[in-house]
Amino acid sequence: MAIKYFSGNPVDQLACFIQKARDDPRIGTTHLSLYLSLFVFWHSKKWENPISIYSHDIMPSGKIAASNTYHRTIRELHRYGYIEYIPSYNHLLGSLVYFIEF
Repeated sequence: MAIKYFSGNPVDQLACFIQKARDDPRIGTTHLSLYLSLFVFWHSKKWENPISIYSHDIMPSGKIAASNTYHRTIRELHRYGYIEYIPSYNHLLGSLVYFIEF
Protein backbone atom coordinates (compact mmCIF):
# COMPACT_ATOMS: atom_id res chain seq x y z
CA MET A 1 0.00 0.00 0.00
CA ALA A 2 1.38 3.39 -0.96
CA ILE A 3 1.72 6.10 1.64
CA LYS A 4 -0.63 9.04 1.17
CA TYR A 5 1.10 12.25 2.11
CA PHE A 6 -0.95 14.96 3.72
CA SER A 7 -2.49 17.65 1.53
CA GLY A 8 -5.64 18.74 3.37
CA ASN A 9 -6.56 20.95 6.33
CA PRO A 10 -3.75 21.03 8.93
CA VAL A 11 -6.17 21.47 11.84
CA ASP A 12 -7.99 18.30 10.79
CA GLN A 13 -4.62 16.55 10.58
CA LEU A 14 -3.78 17.51 14.16
CA ALA A 15 -7.22 16.43 15.40
CA CYS A 16 -6.85 13.06 13.65
CA PHE A 17 -3.38 12.61 15.12
CA ILE A 18 -4.66 13.28 18.65
CA GLN A 19 -7.54 10.83 18.20
CA LYS A 20 -5.30 8.14 16.74
CA ALA A 21 -2.60 8.66 19.39
CA ARG A 22 -5.16 8.52 22.20
CA ASP A 23 -6.17 5.04 21.06
CA ASP A 24 -2.58 3.82 20.52
CA PRO A 25 -1.00 2.40 23.70
CA ARG A 26 2.52 2.77 22.21
CA ILE A 27 2.26 6.57 22.16
CA GLY A 28 3.51 8.44 25.22
CA THR A 29 4.05 12.02 26.21
CA THR A 30 7.37 12.30 24.38
CA HIS A 31 5.72 11.20 21.12
CA LEU A 32 2.97 13.77 21.61
CA SER A 33 5.48 16.48 22.40
CA LEU A 34 7.66 15.69 19.41
CA TYR A 35 4.75 15.47 16.97
CA LEU A 36 3.40 18.80 18.20
CA SER A 37 6.86 20.38 17.81
CA LEU A 38 7.08 19.02 14.27
CA PHE A 39 3.57 20.34 13.59
CA VAL A 40 4.48 23.85 14.79
CA PHE A 41 7.66 23.77 12.69
CA TRP A 42 5.57 22.59 9.72
CA HIS A 43 3.29 25.61 10.26
CA SER A 44 6.32 27.93 10.23
CA LYS A 45 7.24 26.44 6.83
CA LYS A 46 3.78 27.27 5.45
CA TRP A 47 2.68 23.60 5.40
CA GLU A 48 5.24 22.44 2.84
CA ASN A 49 5.49 18.68 2.77
CA PRO A 50 8.15 17.43 3.35
CA ILE A 51 9.91 19.67 5.83
CA SER A 52 13.65 19.65 6.29
CA ILE A 53 14.51 19.51 9.99
CA TYR A 54 17.47 19.56 12.32
CA SER A 55 17.11 18.05 15.77
CA HIS A 56 18.47 21.20 17.43
CA ASP A 57 15.52 23.15 15.95
CA ILE A 58 12.88 20.70 17.15
CA MET A 59 14.13 19.44 20.52
CA PRO A 60 13.76 22.67 22.57
CA SER A 61 10.10 23.23 21.71
CA GLY A 62 9.35 19.60 22.51
CA LYS A 63 11.18 19.88 25.84
CA ILE A 64 13.43 17.00 24.75
CA ALA A 65 16.90 17.35 26.25
CA ALA A 66 18.60 14.12 25.16
CA SER A 67 19.40 13.43 21.53
CA ASN A 68 18.95 9.68 22.19
CA THR A 69 15.35 10.34 23.23
CA TYR A 70 14.73 12.54 20.20
CA HIS A 71 16.11 10.01 17.72
CA ARG A 72 14.34 7.05 19.32
CA THR A 73 11.02 8.92 19.39
CA ILE A 74 11.15 10.22 15.81
CA ARG A 75 12.04 6.73 14.57
CA GLU A 76 9.10 5.31 16.53
CA LEU A 77 6.70 7.89 15.07
CA HIS A 78 7.92 6.75 11.67
CA ARG A 79 7.66 3.04 12.47
CA TYR A 80 4.15 3.47 13.95
CA GLY A 81 2.95 5.24 10.79
CA TYR A 82 2.49 8.80 12.04
CA ILE A 83 5.17 10.39 9.85
CA GLU A 84 7.57 9.41 7.10
CA TYR A 85 11.07 10.13 8.38
CA ILE A 86 14.10 10.11 6.11
CA PRO A 87 17.19 10.74 8.23
CA SER A 88 20.16 12.62 6.88
CA TYR A 89 23.52 11.44 8.08
CA ASN A 90 25.14 14.62 6.76
CA HIS A 91 25.16 17.38 9.38
CA LEU A 92 24.89 19.99 6.61
CA LEU A 93 21.62 18.55 5.27
CA GLY A 94 18.43 18.33 7.28
CA SER A 95 16.42 15.17 7.67
CA LEU A 96 13.10 15.03 5.84
CA VAL A 97 9.74 14.59 7.53
CA TYR A 98 6.57 13.98 5.54
CA PHE A 99 3.22 14.28 7.26
CA ILE A 100 1.04 11.29 6.43
CA GLU A 101 -2.70 11.66 5.96
CA PHE A 102 -4.71 9.58 8.41
